[in-house]
Amino acid sequence: MSVDKSIFRRRQRQKETFDFHAATPVPTAWETSIEVERYVPTHCCFCGVQCGMYLKVANGKVVGVEPREDFPLNHGMLCPKGTNAYQLVHHPDRLTQPLMRKRGKESPLEPVGWDEALDTIVQRFQEVQRAYGKDAVAVFSGSTMTNEKCYLMGKFARVALGTRHIDYNGRLCMSSATGANERALGIDRAANPISDMLHADCIFVIGANVGECFPIVTSYLWQARDRGCKLIVADPRQTPIARTADLFLPLRPGTDSALLNGMLHVLIKEGLIDEDFIRERTVGWEEARALAEQYPPERVARVCGLRPEAVVEAARLYGQAHAALIYTARGLEHQSKGVDNGLAAINLALATGNFGRPGAGYSTLTGQGNGQGGREVGQKATQLPGCREIEDPEDRAYICSVWGIREEELPHAGYPATLMIPAMLRKEIRACLLICSNPLVSLPDLHTAERAFRSLDFFVVIDPFLSETAELADVVLPGNLWAEEEGTTTSLEGRVIKYNQAVDPPAGRQDWQTICELARRLGKGQYFAYRSPRDIFDELRLCTRGARSDYWGITYEKIEEQGGVFWPCPSEDHPGTPRLYEERFGFPDGRARFHAVPYIPPAEEPDETYPFVLTTGRVIYHYLSGNQTRRIPFLREMAPYPWVELHEQAAQRLGIADGDWVTVRTRRGEMTAPALVVRTIRPDTLFIPYHYGHSQAANQLTNPVLEPMMKIPEFKVCAAALERAPGPPEWARSIDQEQLTQAQQRRRELPAAARRAVPQPR
Repeated sequence: MSVDKSIFRRRQRQKETFDFHAATPVPTAWETSIEVERYVPTHCCFCGVQCGMYLKVANGKVVGVEPREDFPLNHGMLCPKGTNAYQLVHHPDRLTQPLMRKRGKESPLEPVGWDEALDTIVQRFQEVQRAYGKDAVAVFSGSTMTNEKCYLMGKFARVALGTRHIDYNGRLCMSSATGANERALGIDRAANPISDMLHADCIFVIGANVGECFPIVTSYLWQARDRGCKLIVADPRQTPIARTADLFLPLRPGTDSALLNGMLHVLIKEGLIDEDFIRERTVGWEEARALAEQYPPERVARVCGLRPEAVVEAARLYGQAHAALIYTARGLEHQSKGVDNGLAAINLALATGNFGRPGAGYSTLTGQGNGQGGREVGQKATQLPGCREIEDPEDRAYICSVWGIREEELPHAGYPATLMIPAMLRKEIRACLLICSNPLVSLPDLHTAERAFRSLDFFVVIDPFLSETAELADVVLPGNLWAEEEGTTTSLEGRVIKYNQAVDPPAGRQDWQTICELARRLGKGQYFAYRSPRDIFDELRLCTRGARSDYWGITYEKIEEQGGVFWPCPSEDHPGTPRLYEERFGFPDGRARFHAVPYIPPAEEPDETYPFVLTTGRVIYHYLSGNQTRRIPFLREMAPYPWVELHEQAAQRLGIADGDWVTVRTRRGEMTAPALVVRTIRPDTLFIPYHYGHSQAANQLTNPVLEPMMKIPEFKVCAAALERAPGPPEWARSIDQEQLTQAQQRRRELPAAARRAVPQPR
């Protein structure tokens, strides 16, 4: 799809403004001297905000980007990643034809034709399954791709391969949020649109670096502050939004549930709970109340490393608000008790009646571009499309009727992605098809993960670039970027939006066509006879009809007319559901569930050998494993390599100066990087960004211990040691020294507020 932009703008001015996200003023449009032939309206490929943008096309190439003023979330704004995303489309690193190791595991990857590559994949998968059973082949999928492709991967695994082992990289991202949402609220989706920030009297952000991970959302937060909304931020680091918060709580990593229980204790003690809401719309309150009584502020302060008065103040700011919002993200969820942390946060919102009203709710901020849609459409280990359960007889029967297969042909639940790794090492899984994921950067304890993938008899990767993971594959198929395909994604709000194809993929075929062709060669082509992404979406809609994530009433035309459609949307005349829980929660009785959540310490705590807590996270210039953003010149220039952030007190004690090379060690491994000495982190905590690969990967160090319900790793908390390194590591010797010096200088020139204003924790 493409438009004449002047006509498009005139039409938008004539339309009635969409109700949600209409408050942000529209900036002046960007200008460019490039002679653009077409402006293709689409969305950013990166985080879950999914900002609206135009791709500029000239001579069959994407030559630039411009933010869309009409999309009702970003209103003409883009962050640094979105501004530069177009440079990926025709990047010289793009894979343009299949690669294969033709002479065994130790031979190099060589270009081959599509037929040879696809025939080899089918032959090897069939050999493995004949020798070891259908479940010996696994599919490891992703979420930075369209709903149509995510859906297709789940169906391909179960119908074409007949394997029960299908999961996706959201297991490493949003699975704790899923567990908490489903257990407490009955629906796994943000309760509120982002525009509800403008109606809130208090916003509590815990474990979410909004300013760097979701920059465009920050504009709504500042507008809320301008209206008088109070802001509470809890984080071991003083993130950009924490610098101006009404209350900043620099809690010890891994102590979130203790803080939340302590706040609930104060709410109860001071009569700031909503008894009517609790009685009429919830169950389980008495157990949660009894548990909260065990967490007075004095105890919580000792656990979290805070002042007792700060716990009380946070509870009062939140509890006295007429409408309050809680936002969480990976800081709270990337823990061995990540589900419990989410439940403890939901307890606060339920106890105060903060659901189902403008400015009142609880939301998890989705990190991946389609992290929301990717976890709804049937590519999870225990899930069928529409958030249906793979072990539920009625759900199984319905999906089988849509797919046209017998119930006994549909596999049962398989391993989540994190448990595929030990299964590979046990030789239970012997072959794997991986798409849109880079686990050799994103999994914890990378040395073990690398051994697992190297142990496979046969490994296939589909990717636009030769990622760290693709380097280990036996066959690599060139994949698509978002600019080269049509399809839908679902934003962090639960808004289904649409990508429009701007150019053809350099390899000459779409990923969905590749998957369907593999199915045909496996003898299952009759189940994959799609002619377009629209055909796939229409089947997905039917699969979700009447389910928890109901897309039945959403069409491509409706998405474009409304600027996106919030699910659930049960019929074509239904407008969608921007705000959940206005009348009932997602359980048959309509009531939400409280949960009594005791504080459990992290799996590893500091000791004499490992005296620090190591945590990891994102920076504004990169995205996930960095497979794409590290290839964009400006973003790479701004953050070309990782660093170790530490407090100046720790630096002085260890004789470390800003810019010194330091080595961080944990029980899994070690890495060396330059020190960034600040006052904006707890003195007992270290931080390393995780966007880098090989010897620069933070996940060489992280703890693979799993949350018991959802099997997400404890990325955010492990014990670590730190010391000065004798010199730069091997990887630093290949970096241009001028670039190295400039990057170090940029870090030293952080704003003064970033180095001075953090409250000193206990």
